[in-house]
Amino acid sequence: MSFPTFASLRRRRSAITTAFTVTAAAVLSACSPIKVLNGLVPEDTYQFQGGLAYGAAPRQQLDVYQPLPATPPARGARPLVVFFFGGTWTSGDRASYKFVGEALAARGAVVVIPDYGLSPAFTYPVFVRDSALAVKWALDNAAQLGADPKQVYVMGHSSGGYNAAMVALDHRWLGELGASPRQLEGWIGLAGPYDFLPIGDPQAQAAFNWPNTPRDSQPLAHASAASPRALLMAASKDNLVYPDRNTGQMAEALRAARVPVQVRLFDNLSHVTLIGAFGKPIQWLGGPVLPPVMDFLGLASVLSHKGAR
Repeated sequence: MSFPTFASLRRRRSAITTAFTVTAAAVLSACSPIKVLNGLVPEDTYQFQGGLAYGAAPRQQLDVYQPLPATPPARGARPLVVFFFGGTWTSGDRASYKFVGEALAARGAVVVIPDYGLSPAFTYPVFVRDSALAVKWALDNAAQLGADPKQVYVMGHSSGGYNAAMVALDHRWLGELGASPRQLEGWIGLAGPYDFLPIGDPQAQAAFNWPNTPRDSQPLAHASAASPRALLMAASKDNLVYPDRNTGQMAEALRAARVPVQVRLFDNLSHVTLIGAFGKPIQWLGGPVLPPVMDFLGLASVLSHKGAR
């Protein structure tokens, strides 16, 4: 009987990972990728409150995912995460990101997922103002939701990562509401665009009224010593939101301002599967995605205890 060598096992694992990556990408690029992810979300791992108003406009509503009482926080009160979805500021809705809410709530975080005004009906800075208003709602209601008001984070993917960055870095938006980014414990950017002038994408052009786009619309312009600590994650070969220009430059700017920042780049993920890896069907592929987020939120011990289901 012969046994495989370590080299052959590594090659086999690499081949399996590559095949799984291709399969996952195919699933997420199919007709209803969100339905695939959300259809497999467990219903017994979290508590849900839907359609809560954070403002008077129809799009100013949010959903809340809370841990079950039996899910212990890693330390003290639970952290609260406000998650902003992507879609080039023209598409998306909070219900489509149930898989993100469940992944974080099942591991001990309170999660708020808001809708916000979309282009072409609404353009910059409406979606930033909506995002700030949702964060202000979260700050005001954190304790009532079972979270620590001093452990509020903003997080977003793609254009939602832009929204999160602007709320965390540009003091104007929370400042208009009598709040401040200083009240945030941190922000998490997943493949966010932080420096994208001149704008070439037609949808983004419409969202930002290009070419009449102010330079201070770019998150990179607002990185300063007052910025909250950050976790920046991206696919190393992302061909939609280039990681060198966006994640890389933002990390450099924050470090230059002496702001604590962690960077995670993933060779086996794409722009789409980076967020898809929060969902149950491909959490095996996204194994490296959840641990840094949980660690950043102070919930690493909960993830270690529960494991990736």
